[in-house]
Amino acid sequence: MHKQIITLLFILGWYSGFAQNSEAQGESYYKKGEFKKALIIYENLLKEKPTSYNYNNKIIDIHQQLEQYTEAEKIIRRQLEKRREPDMVVALGYNYQLIDSLEKANSLYEEAINFADSKPYFIYTIAKKFEDYSLIDQAIRLYEKGKTLTPDRNYNMQLARIYADLGDVEKMFENYIEFIKYKPNYLSNIKFAITDFISENKDNENNIYLRRLLLKQIQQEPQPYWYEMLSWLYVQEKAYYKSFIQEKALYKRNPESLARIIDLANMARKDNDDEAAKSILNFVLEATQDQTTALTAHQYILEINTKNADKKGLEQIDKSYQNLFNEFGKSRLTIPLQLAYGKFLAFNKKDTQTATEFLKESLKLNADYYRKAKIKLLLADILVLQEKFNEALIFYSQIQAELKNSTIAQEARFKVAKTSYYKGDFDWAESQLKILKSSTSQLIANDALDLKLLISDNKFEDSLQTSLKLYAKADLFAFQNKTDDAILLLDKILKEHKGENIIAQTLYQQAKLYEKKKQYVKAKANYQEIIKNYRDGILADDALYYLAELYNSHLENPDEAKSHYEKIIFEHQDSIYYIEARRKFRMLRGDSIN
Repeated sequence: MHKQIITLLFILGWYSGFAQNSEAQGESYYKKGEFKKALIIYENLLKEKPTSYNYNNKIIDIHQQLEQYTEAEKIIRRQLEKRREPDMVVALGYNYQLIDSLEKANSLYEEAINFADSKPYFIYTIAKKFEDYSLIDQAIRLYEKGKTLTPDRNYNMQLARIYADLGDVEKMFENYIEFIKYKPNYLSNIKFAITDFISENKDNENNIYLRRLLLKQIQQEPQPYWYEMLSWLYVQEKAYYKSFIQEKALYKRNPESLARIIDLANMARKDNDDEAAKSILNFVLEATQDQTTALTAHQYILEINTKNADKKGLEQIDKSYQNLFNEFGKSRLTIPLQLAYGKFLAFNKKDTQTATEFLKESLKLNADYYRKAKIKLLLADILVLQEKFNEALIFYSQIQAELKNSTIAQEARFKVAKTSYYKGDFDWAESQLKILKSSTSQLIANDALDLKLLISDNKFEDSLQTSLKLYAKADLFAFQNKTDDAILLLDKILKEHKGENIIAQTLYQQAKLYEKKKQYVKAKANYQEIIKNYRDGILADDALYYLAELYNSHLENPDEAKSHYEKIIFEHQDSIYYIEARRKFRMLRGDSIN
């Protein structure tokens, strides 16, 4: 008996696997348009499982694809004789529609819709069948009827999706708004769903309509989720101060955490909306009683003030840091502020000696390995800035030993490779970069791959590696903020190493430095040369994208910007810039749907 059960289970398992393989093969034929082959497989599957709803529907569909409408009708009618299910009524109506018997088709559609009057729990099933056949008007009628027949259920999500497909953005928004009232916890899903229908441009019709809807809801029913939704819309438009007004209203209703407001300040800061960021951070300072939050806000304000400060301004910022250390002390709590101050001293005041001494004092604090690793990483960066490469390598290596396999250890390994590259030790740099290609951090992995390709593509072209050494030196100058020196050294490569592989990379790097100095016309010339002479190279899409950005943001030529975004869309569909280029192209073209 036991053996018989095992045998039976084996047969059932074998049959289940066989059926799955057959179904996969049938679906493959179907997708390739090989309908006759697919039909044979599904008919055999139906013989083995005659009650299968899915196999039956697939066979009906295949007959219709083959324009075998009589065969399809026979199968549908057999099902209806067993039981007059409304989805089969819709299927029969659609079969009549395919042979232009519209009167019969519409009569059957009405029957299916009216079926819901007595059995409203069938609404979703019938409407879904209408959607499957792209009978959108009927699906909408049924979902709208459902609002009356089953008020305890909600069909706004389905209606919103249908209106989105139809391009009726206003009705889509209205239905999503209604659904938020029904299930506010779906707010994140809905924000994601409508992202593609709004623009950075606040005057876009879709933006205006959504904004009006939300303001109306706030007036009628000032629930927190309406403020959150409106704040999100303002962020999409990069109107950070307006978003802050909504976030402030939310915070005053529920003053539990300032995290959302600090995140908003960070977004404004990264988008160079410094005034909005400072206003938000000053509110944080007024509202918080938490020292860590206050220190973060102070730090961000000082970093914003540092960006465009002159010599006198830098001295005032230095005093502000000192005042904060006098108020909060130097402890584990203030390590982020100490890191910011060390960076400020080295990279802004150019006082690397004081920065190094300050950070070495910070290392003496009773802090955990991770905090000390952050200090060592910055300290090593400053030593590279001073070209004290060997001492920097010691600190980078310590981080790798103390926090093995962590992201910060991988970052330290990348900086070991970068330091070796600056020194001209390309073989050692390349060996470290090979390890980092599989880094858990995608950013580190990408940077490692870029640097490895630069080295491997150029180190064998010249036995003395002259051009690569010059390029590495220019890269170091750029890191040291010696922008003019870097540009001159890259010029030397362009003049003395014409025809070598490194030229495209040199043009690109020099263009980025020209942009940093706001010499946009010179940057444009470099990008154009890459596009003209290296169109098959790996930097072609980079050059197209950043040239489009120049035209869009600095050279006031939106037509040229649009043209270059379009080239990425049609000629570089595998580019990392593809999605952003498409979005900006549509915005410049004035599409109502972004």
